Amino acid sequence: MSEPDLRYPIGRFTRPAEMTDETRAGWIEEIAAVPERVRAAVAGLADEQLDTPYRPGGWTVRQVVHHLPDSHLNAYVRCKLALTEEEPAIRTYEEGRWAELPEARTAPLAVSLALLDSLHERWVLCLRSLPPAAFARTWKHPEWGLLTIGDLLAIYAWHGRHHVAHIPALRERMGWNGGEARS
Repeated sequence: MSEPDLRYPIGRFTRPAEMTDETRAGWIEEIAAVPERVRAAVAGLADEQLDTPYRPGGWTVRQVVHHLPDSHLNAYVRCKLALTEEEPAIRTYEEGRWAELPEARTAPLAVSLALLDSLHERWVLCLRSLPPAAFARTWKHPEWGLLTIGDLLAIYAWHGRHHVAHIPALRERMGWNGGEARS
């Protein structure tokens, strides 16, 4: 039996073959749930646990938590650009470098959790207000090509699940699920 790939605890993203109103509504609900799922995943972890990499050579739990609003803020802006411009070309960002900045390595989680709450509340309000045709609006990614807002939903529903899953997987491997985690 092969070792699990710690980088992808829920598997790699695969673009869905079909996007229906129901699947899009499900992805919106998944995006809405990310802040609470992150809070539940980190509940009771001490600073030394937050500063533990989720895998060898990977980010710490703290960096993962700070990465989520960084990444999802970019997704929110991409969504708004696609809604207001014709096939906007977006730029990428160096997420690994962002994760190495001092505040991403040391800031209290409360800062990013509050940002994630507000960001997701606003983003979900926007997404829930869209007519079905809006999810076909497109934007250009320099590496992935032409994508739709529907694609963005699928990617970021997966992205939230993906990073949240790193934390309970680490807790399980480290035995932090019992009474060892401190509040």
